[in-house]
Amino acid sequence: MRIGLGYDVHRLAKDIPLILGGVGIPHHQGLVGWSDADVLTHAIMDALLGAAALGDIGTHFPPGDPQYKDISSLTLLRNVGQILTESGYKIGNIDVTIAAEQPKLAPYISDMRTALAHALDCMPCDIGIQATTSEKMGFAGREEGIAAWAIAAIEKV
Repeated sequence: MRIGLGYDVHRLAKDIPLILGGVGIPHHQGLVGWSDADVLTHAIMDALLGAAALGDIGTHFPPGDPQYKDISSLTLLRNVGQILTESGYKIGNIDVTIAAEQPKLAPYISDMRTALAHALDCMPCDIGIQATTSEKMGFAGREEGIAAWAIAAIEKV
């Protein structure tokens, strides 16, 4: 068994769709990035790649590369799943914590787990997602950005 840790953060801005865990969430702000800036999915990708010592998402999907402009992070996550499979690993479980003052994410967590599991060809019960606030402290508390931490367990098959 191998364990990996991933972290991602993106800045919030007006008039951009908010995508978290592959799910569109109604909100007056969205995350700024080269792809869809889905911090939750990006943290998972880094945790999985890190567990297998296969680099990070910037190595596999470099920012600034035109083929990744505005791409769905679920597409990139599918690619990470294929990289793991080709390297002889299978996912044990994934656990994610996301810090966002707004919007409230609890109503969307089930859909996020389903979308992520579908992209990784695993079960939703293999993916835990917790949402928290920063109690109005720091960049997340001031609603300047959203952060996510992920941990993943993989095993050699």
